[in-house]
Amino acid sequence: MSVITHHIPDAMLAAYVAGNLPQPFAFVVASHASLCQQCRVSLEAHQAMGGVVLETTDVVAISNDLKLNILSQLDAPFTPAPIYDRSGVFPGPVVKALKGQPPRWKTLGMGVRQHILSANNEGSLRLLYIPSGQAVPEHGHNGLELTLILQGSFHDEVGNFGAGDVEIGDEDLAHTPIADAGEPCICLAATDAPLRFKSLMPRLLQPLFRI
Repeated sequence: MSVITHHIPDAMLAAYVAGNLPQPFAFVVASHASLCQQCRVSLEAHQAMGGVVLETTDVVAISNDLKLNILSQLDAPFTPAPIYDRSGVFPGPVVKALKGQPPRWKTLGMGVRQHILSANNEGSLRLLYIPSGQAVPEHGHNGLELTLILQGSFHDEVGNFGAGDVEIGDEDLAHTPIADAGEPCICLAATDAPLRFKSLMPRLLQPLFRI
């Protein structure tokens, strides 16, 4: 993997530890942290800080019914979920979401393909496959977009992004990502609102592709 130069902002790491990120964005943060030692260290620091806060917080009494309910859940049989390690270019969280199977790519045109991992009221999470030299149509954002590069690289109006890097797009960003020469660019992208395409054809196909 290339040297990672675009990281998750510290405020977003803190929100992740606090459980305040929507699921699609939390998924990208977890996937990036599994590849990036620097962000793993930052996450551990935030977790340690949260532990200190808990230790210094005043004790709050709970009802006996709530206590019994919690204890009964702890006594219930527990079946651990399978643990998925990294497989090829896909980090553990992605492999888990795919249930150990390869992506089922759906064509978007011009060689670009996607596999939707989830789509709900919190946003969407998808894998994107962009052939070398291919551009994603120019678009803006109606919300936030996190894009983690898993293989290859791309460049746009902001800069260059390689494997492990994260690009953060907001309502102020309009760009045209173009996959660089070499191997196809595979990305993990999370959004909390539909993209804002400039040209007509992508706008017409947008409901079909759920972008």
